[in-house]
Amino acid sequence: MATPKAPAEKRLPPLPCVLAIGGLDPGGGAGVLADARAITRAGAFPCAAIAVLTVQSTSGLVDATAVDRRELIAECTEVLKNQRVRAIKVGALGSEENARAVADLLAIHRDLPAVVDTVMLPTRGRARLLDKGAVKTLRKRIIPRAALVTVNAPEAEVLTGHRVTRLDEAEAAVERLLALGARAVLLKGGHLGGAEATDLLGIAGSAAIVLLRAPRLTLGPFHGGGCTLASLIAGRIATTEGSLVDAVRWAKKIHHAALRRTRDVGGDLRIVLV
Repeated sequence: MATPKAPAEKRLPPLPCVLAIGGLDPGGGAGVLADARAITRAGAFPCAAIAVLTVQSTSGLVDATAVDRRELIAECTEVLKNQRVRAIKVGALGSEENARAVADLLAIHRDLPAVVDTVMLPTRGRARLLDKGAVKTLRKRIIPRAALVTVNAPEAEVLTGHRVTRLDEAEAAVERLLALGARAVLLKGGHLGGAEATDLLGIAGSAAIVLLRAPRLTLGPFHGGGCTLASLIAGRIATTEGSLVDAVRWAKKIHHAALRRTRDVGGDLRIVLV
């Protein structure tokens, strides 16, 4: 009797990858672990290069140590050489040396859209996720390489040197950040006043800033929201042929729903699960 043939292997379509460069949060609420969940939710495969090692949990950041720039670049280069990376997401970088190294990396891989989340300080804790000396490099060398910069109001104040507490001030900040060379800027409205949370999306060469309004939620303390939103957008860019505006709208819808159901995993800060 003939031996039955094994069923043919089902070939699934290849997956695009997103390389997330950022911090390792052992508690899992923020950093590249949050990035990985969001990138997967968008349908892409998450890769990660660790720029900052942290001691933290859902009770806050205790300490942060930047990895050696050579190690960071080696991590990135190996993934970029061998995997199907279609977008890069940049988060916490730690040191000025790492900021310079990532700026050089983005210049080399200018064909890959980069979503730059300008994280500087943790939700809770004393340590910094970006050295003060690295802010200039972020402003002058990384932002000009970004397909999209995601920034909250306090970060926009640091980067522009101007107050950002009202909608008109936020609009001016978006214009100033676009003038640095970014192709697009998403200024998140969580820190602005008003009954609605209004994010502002500015695109270079566009006459008008897009206002993205959502009901303001009453939330307890949480972390990982910024990482998650930026990585949802990066994942969407990697997996679809739609416009940047479409990618941001999709990501905001998923993100807003996740904010309504943040989860308690212990500690003081809830986490954002998508």
